[in-house]
Amino acid sequence: MHITKHLAEAKKTIFSYEIVPPLRGTTSIQQIFDIVDKLLPFDPKWINVTTHASSLLYVENSDGTISKKIHKKRPGTIGICGVIQNKYKIDAVAHMICQGFSQQETEDALIELNYMGVDNILALKGDNLNYNRHIADYESTNTHAVNLVKQVDNLKHGKFLGDTEYPAIDFCVGVAGYPEKHFEAANMELNLDYLKQKIAAGAEYIVTQMFFDNQKFFSFVKICRDAGITVPIIPGIKVLKTVGQLTGLPKLFHIDIPNQLTQDVLANPENIKEIGIKWAKQQVRELIEFGVPCVHFFLMNDVDSVVEIVREIEV
Repeated sequence: MHITKHLAEAKKTIFSYEIVPPLRGTTSIQQIFDIVDKLLPFDPKWINVTTHASSLLYVENSDGTISKKIHKKRPGTIGICGVIQNKYKIDAVAHMICQGFSQQETEDALIELNYMGVDNILALKGDNLNYNRHIADYESTNTHAVNLVKQVDNLKHGKFLGDTEYPAIDFCVGVAGYPEKHFEAANMELNLDYLKQKIAAGAEYIVTQMFFDNQKFFSFVKICRDAGITVPIIPGIKVLKTVGQLTGLPKLFHIDIPNQLTQDVLANPENIKEIGIKWAKQQVRELIEFGVPCVHFFLMNDVDSVVEIVREIEV
């Protein structure tokens, strides 16, 4: 079922979840099974699975020399989506990114997802590569998320690359929104303009970057609505778990952490888990009162904290 249909049929605010594939060579898909099993009692309507481009690593050889290696840290997105969709009968949302993939590779991945019954994707630009990947002259790339959305929209109309013969694929496409502005956008006005372009290209809903200050989300929704964006806007929530995230999350995701939350953690670092859960619970309650159609949890595979929140909120 398309995400938009889940949202339209919901009688109250629902919850969705985002997981990351296991690290290459260190764990197995059993880790994913364990996470999904813990979510099952709460009837998850869909689960997002992140994807990651390959990156350049420098490897020290036995003779002391250094060699370069292109390495994908977390493979398996397509396979995990297929398992969630078919083993658990939960709609999977595959993250598709521009960086590191040609349009042909993207099309192939989309066809594979369609084979497995996955018809929901989140279209993202992805992090910039730390190496220059050679793309053959006969290939093309999607430079921004709007290009990826357009490619997926073409598939809906049976327009494939080259001479590919395949029935039209009706994907439901979501895109990211940034209540605190995407770091590559010069200002909030441009940030909003880029979002409008993605909606015009065929995106059907928005999932926001994580935030810890609900007022920033409320303001973001208002400027979107004032700008004529009418698609559902789903807030993304992350539960603070470690003291290091006070600096790590702003650095990685270009977000602010409210002073009150920061002071609470610094004053009682040994209670960071309880503080993070309490803050997230309050965020979720306020968002539900605001009337959001769904709250999306970035698990980062920390399922227990989210389960505690959902269990209490749903009582």
